Amino acid sequence: MATKPGQFLGEKRIIVAGGGIAGLTFVAALNQLWDPSLKRPELTVFERENREASIQKDPYMLTLNGGNQDEGLVALQQLGLLDDILTHSTLNSGAIRVWGDNWKELASINPKPYGDLPAAAMRITRQDLKRILVENAEKANASWRWTCTCTAAERLSSGQIRVTISDNEAGYTLTQDCDLLIAADGANSRIRASFRSHDMKWDYAGATQIGGISHLPNGLPHPVHEDYGLQMSSGEGVCCIYTPFDTETIGWALSRVEPEREAKTGPFTPEDLASLKREALKTGSMFSKPFRTVVEATDPATAFIRPAKEKQPFKHDSRLRGVVFIGDANHVLSPYEFVGANLALKDGWDLAEQICRNVSMEAAVAAYDKLSVQRAEHTIKHSHERIGFGHSTGFKWKAYKYGMAAQRAMAKR
Repeated sequence: MATKPGQFLGEKRIIVAGGGIAGLTFVAALNQLWDPSLKRPELTVFERENREASIQKDPYMLTLNGGNQDEGLVALQQLGLLDDILTHSTLNSGAIRVWGDNWKELASINPKPYGDLPAAAMRITRQDLKRILVENAEKANASWRWTCTCTAAERLSSGQIRVTISDNEAGYTLTQDCDLLIAADGANSRIRASFRSHDMKWDYAGATQIGGISHLPNGLPHPVHEDYGLQMSSGEGVCCIYTPFDTETIGWALSRVEPEREAKTGPFTPEDLASLKREALKTGSMFSKPFRTVVEATDPATAFIRPAKEKQPFKHDSRLRGVVFIGDANHVLSPYEFVGANLALKDGWDLAEQICRNVSMEAAVAAYDKLSVQRAEHTIKHSHERIGFGHSTGFKWKAYKYGMAAQRAMAKR
């Protein structure tokens, strides 16, 4: 019987399915937190991409938050990676602006940095974050199998988990058995399909975004040049979210509540891009410049039609013994919450920490669930509130309008 925290995994075999943000964080955190007096588990990571493709495939900008202890910058600080992140990121206030259709500021949220963090938010490209996490995780006592996809898994009569793996480069399939399988294989998790086949459907949150990323060589126009913001119509039920990446690049997403549409991602043909721009300018016709300026500068490779889809988190019961789902493999956020990377970082850290704090896997998973599920549920609930707020009409819009006016008046006192 294990008598010390974490001892139950000593010399056991752990497979991590997926080398994304959640999986990398788990590997690094377990290596860092493991009691050096205990024998280590044997750890193998399988990632479908090759190393460089895994890092470079996504140049998009992420916002890492640090307004409270449950956000991504705290996990990076715990991993000792904050200085590396600072080198490749820009500090940001974390402020969220709310503008009316004529760009009058209606409200603002200004979080304070948690503890001794240097800022409440930092912006970093996904590939820079991935490179930092990969290089750190590779220091762990683990085996790395790039270009290998975990395609299925099953529980054996012995209690172990048998994982089916496709070597995408060599072109063959193999199986490996383990005592613990960490499913970090993303929103369309193959491991979830093996153990929770009933739980593969995503829910439509009620609104569809159209948008893209715009490049403005002469600089981003005010007031969208600095902070994340939401522009809302005066009761017509239309909103646009702006996400500045740097001084010349900004993401935009215009939406309204409507039946679910078919998703589409770039590159768009010239005809499809022109159609998307026409739809955006017509739907957002109430928005003053620089709305049109941003829309007209959209890069066709980044254009999209994106229904807001989500998947609620789940707790691990006895049927999942020996398998733990983290990050997007457990929960999927709609595009109205840009905190997926933050949740992945915290999921990876929290699971490793609870393994090293508890004397059984059952206790560790229960403690992890208490943290992770509540965090994801809160985030999804907040996204629903944001959708309702941004697309408000009629009396609801007036209530928000007067409420924001009252808050501005109180802030001036």
